[in-house]
Amino acid sequence: MKKQIYWEDISVGQDIPSLTKVATTLMLVKWAGAYGDYNPLHYDNDFAVNFMKTGGIIVHGTLKRQWLIQMLTDWIGDEGWLKRINTQFKAMDYPRRMKTLVGPEDGDTWQCKAKVTGKSENGGQHIVECDIWLENSKGEITTAGSATLILPARK
Repeated sequence: MKKQIYWEDISVGQDIPSLTKVATTLMLVKWAGAYGDYNPLHYDNDFAVNFMKTGGIIVHGTLKRQWLIQMLTDWIGDEGWLKRINTQFKAMDYPRRMKTLVGPEDGDTWQCKAKVTGKSENGGQHIVECDIWLENSKGEITTAGSATLILPARK
């Protein structure tokens, strides 16, 4: 069971624990199957380079959003709720290619990050507002957004 965080324990300006992620080409194939996004931009390098002019296959935006959701839901615990999330994709991210059947080549690692920007009560709900973002290993923000969370209050 996850440790439960309570509304009273949160402060504006507080950083939320980050989440580290690595995307591989194998992960993109699995995500395509799970999510149903079979755009060749995410698995066919020739298509990505020659037709889309991206420089290579890119990580699904929906996968990057899901990483941010995982970071938030891990933090809020079983009694918390993710009420709303908004993301903007600001730059392309390139997965690590597979070196073996089980291991990827060296490449980028991403950090999911968030900061509490607001805290309020409304209609009995204890609300926390956050800025959220995804940084590549160069420290560049490639996905940014905001989220509204509902946390339990201490009884």
